Amino acid sequence: MGIFSRKDSTPQAPAAPAGTSLATLTGDYTVDPAHTSIGFTARHAMVTNVKGSFTEFTGALHLDGANPAKSTATLDVVMDSIDTGNADRDTHLKSADFFKTDEFPTMTFRSTGAESLGGDDYRITGDLSILGVTRRITIDLEFNGAATDPFGNQRVGFEGKAELLRSEWGLTWNAALETGGVLVSDKIKLHFDVSAIKNA
Repeated sequence: MGIFSRKDSTPQAPAAPAGTSLATLTGDYTVDPAHTSIGFTARHAMVTNVKGSFTEFTGALHLDGANPAKSTATLDVVMDSIDTGNADRDTHLKSADFFKTDEFPTMTFRSTGAESLGGDDYRITGDLSILGVTRRITIDLEFNGAATDPFGNQRVGFEGKAELLRSEWGLTWNAALETGGVLVSDKIKLHFDVSAIKNA
C-alpha cells in the first residue's frame, strides 16, 4: 500500500491547505485505518507504563462546521487486533480474564454530543461498549487541519485523548503485588491520531 490511499493515479494540486477552518469542512468522512492510530496506556506493577494499540477498526465522522453540536462520530474496533508488543500479554488480554474476544469481538463507540471549546479544541461525548457494557465517555479533540493529498483525497486530522476506569466495564482482573498495590491499573488512558477522508 502506498503512503496515501488512492482514489486515482493522477496527482492533483492541494485544494484545502492545512490550517483550513473546520467551519468550511462540513460533510461525511471515513476514518483511514492506514493513517490512524488508536492507542492506550496502562500502569503496570505500579512503576511503569505499558502501551498498546488496536490495528483493525472502521470509523466514520459527520462534521458540521457551522454547528459543531450536530457533528457525529462512530467507531468499531476488532478486539482481536490488540497489540502491546508482547504475544503472551496479548493472548492474556484476549482471554476470559479481560476482553473475552470470542464472545465480544467488537468494541464500539457512538457519539451522543459534540461541542466547540474554542480555537481548534473540541469535545465529543458518547457511548463506549465493551463486554456488552455501555457507559459514557468524554474525548477531548484537537483539530490538526485539512489538506488534499496527492491523490485527490480531502483529509482532516484530529488528535484526541480520554481516560476511563476499566472496572466500570467489568474489566476487573488483577493480581496483588508482594510490595503492595496491584499489577494493572484501573485507570486507562486512551489516545487517538485520526486521519479521515471526505466521502465522494
